[in-house]
Amino acid sequence: MEVFDRSLYYKQIFPFIGKNLIKVITGQRRVGKSFFLRQVLSEIERQDKQTQIIYINKEDFAFDSIRNYSDLVKYVEKSAASNKSIALFIDELQDIKNFEKALRHFHTKGIYDIYCTGSNATLLSGELATLLSGRSIEIEIFSLTYPEFLQFHRLGDHEESFEKYLFFGGMPNLIHFNLSEDIVYDYLQNLYNTILVKDVITRHSIRNVTFLRNLSLYIAENTGRVITAKRISDYLKSQQIKMSPVLVQEYLSHLSEAYFIHKVNRSDIQGKRIFEIGEKYFFNDIGMRNALVGYRASDISKLLENIVFLHLKSSGYEITIGKDRTKEIDFVARKKSELLYVQVCYLLKEQSTIDREFGNLKKIKNNYPKIVVSMDKTSKASYEGIEHFNIKDFCMKFVNAT
Repeated sequence: MEVFDRSLYYKQIFPFIGKNLIKVITGQRRVGKSFFLRQVLSEIERQDKQTQIIYINKEDFAFDSIRNYSDLVKYVEKSAASNKSIALFIDELQDIKNFEKALRHFHTKGIYDIYCTGSNATLLSGELATLLSGRSIEIEIFSLTYPEFLQFHRLGDHEESFEKYLFFGGMPNLIHFNLSEDIVYDYLQNLYNTILVKDVITRHSIRNVTFLRNLSLYIAENTGRVITAKRISDYLKSQQIKMSPVLVQEYLSHLSEAYFIHKVNRSDIQGKRIFEIGEKYFFNDIGMRNALVGYRASDISKLLENIVFLHLKSSGYEITIGKDRTKEIDFVARKKSELLYVQVCYLLKEQSTIDREFGNLKKIKNNYPKIVVSMDKTSKASYEGIEHFNIKDFCMKFVNAT
């Protein structure tokens, strides 16, 4: 079987291989966490053939008897050879009750190099954060970036390739299918149902399943727009559906915890003060979004903004929406001491569009990089220090250039 190296994430985990830290690999179901875990496993086997490998996959019925932390401890300790270093791999950890107690137990032994995956964002919160504070790191995996999409599907960097990415998105398993609308969207809709049932409805004992599905559709229709739970609640009232803002926010949180959507808060233009009201939501995979509501040419601006968000996020940036009175910056991206301002639009044909996109960035009085990303076939010359990127060029070259 051909192996596709997801170097974005391997670079993150490499410094911690063999170190006494719990490596937690998170992300939406089917983005490639398990495959990445097996790649790390193979690398450890290559580096040190004396290390014992223990691999547990909670989606495999063979491990169904491991229901709680006590079962996990018993299984691992029974399997572990004495006087050996052990690399412990646990796939879909959230399906083991009170797993954090077992992880703390293994960590204190000092002989376990621990790796685990999970499809829920609460893995590193609550009890786990308290019990394992300073003992764990998280690596979040996303659907394929555009360069990864080209690699997986053996495509050249052409406009037609980008259009396929825009249409089908970057779920890794699409490599096994013909890239046709009926086949891909059928697969993605089934995956959506699996995520809803396993990672949201069952986990949170959701009763109003119809509303949860309608909420997913609402977010798909309003991708990249500033929304509030109250606005959604008011809209539902106009449709004769009563749903409180509190419950709307709760359901949005559940979808976010499953990595199905990502919440982006608004902040002041410097990205320091977070506003409590109003946020944007982006999909973890644009193909999943398209499978819900269909691909429409009129949605191109939403999709471009979602692509830029995913590219920045997978590159390690923390992202907010910049806001200062009437000015809005699509993304304020921060990574360590770096700060980056990004505007996204479809085309820079009209002078009014150029004035708006570049003008908002011009008003930011600091020397951090500022860029505009669009679908224009060629990148325009920089304007008063503000660079312009064609969307393909941004996806292929931007991170390497920063």
